[in-house]
Amino acid sequence: MRLTTRTNLAIRVLMYCGTHLDQITPSSIIADACNASANHLAQVVHTLHVNGFVDATRGRTGGVRLARDAAKINIGEVFRIFEADVPFTECFSEATNTCPLVKACRLRVAIGRALEAFFHELDLVTLEDLVKGNCGLVDIFAMTAPLASVECNAIEATS
Repeated sequence: MRLTTRTNLAIRVLMYCGTHLDQITPSSIIADACNASANHLAQVVHTLHVNGFVDATRGRTGGVRLARDAAKINIGEVFRIFEADVPFTECFSEATNTCPLVKACRLRVAIGRALEAFFHELDLVTLEDLVKGNCGLVDIFAMTAPLASVECNAIEATS
């Protein structure tokens, strides 16, 4: 299984914001920290904003920050939003399916169950689970964006 770049970036943005609580960070700094193009990141931030995960403001003093508590951001929900338009296999897309076996294929059923199990596991994970006390993550972001860094202890103390 391979995740889309958009899903990967969405989780990176949320993890960045989750380690920089109450900070409004310019998207250019987040793009650098996440090793992403500013344009691609802007599209991801827009989707995160529309779905209520981040607040995003434009302008010279604008930037991005979490719109809700990290404990209330469900990773399974984020994955579903970003992976919704990408069928796992050809047979999951009515529009592009050309497989002649689809009506009798038992593998399709098994893959469907496997995907549900995958999303179920992600439903058990919150953004807080990914960032709280994760000093390694804080250190990585501090190296790539030192102007917006925070101490790991600050993340542990917010809960």
